[in-house]
Amino acid sequence: MPTSSFPLEATAAAAQAAIAEEFGFFADWAERYQYLIDLGHKLPAFPDALKTEDNRLHGCQSLVWIVASGDASRLDFRAVSDSAIVSGLIFLALRVYSGRGAAEIVDTHPDYIAAIGLARHLSPTRSNGLAALLAFIQQRAHAALAA
Repeated sequence: MPTSSFPLEATAAAAQAAIAEEFGFFADWAERYQYLIDLGHKLPAFPDALKTEDNRLHGCQSLVWIVASGDASRLDFRAVSDSAIVSGLIFLALRVYSGRGAAEIVDTHPDYIAAIGLARHLSPTRSNGLAALLAFIQQRAHAALAA
């Protein structure tokens, strides 16, 4: 798997702080949704060959595929969705968690969701999908620590 473009910041905490700061620039949720869509377009390419049922993330209304690689010292995640907003949600999660050690991933609660008011502005199906994405990342980190 090619090297990930993540992490963008040195730590997961720094990534969460940067996300909160960036979303603070927007006056309303229409602008924030547009920013989410723009972020989704920045996801690294995801090969069609990886869009298999084995790599599909269930629990999302949209189609989402995710793969993990690495070990406890560094886990990289690659993912894509057929939904523009969901792709933006993926970008934020990967920005916080991808390219980090399993221990840091396990120890990092997704505080950025509350910090930017995301939970109040997502449909129930998108909230469920985001929860499934974060659970996948946490499960892979726990598995890497146990290995």
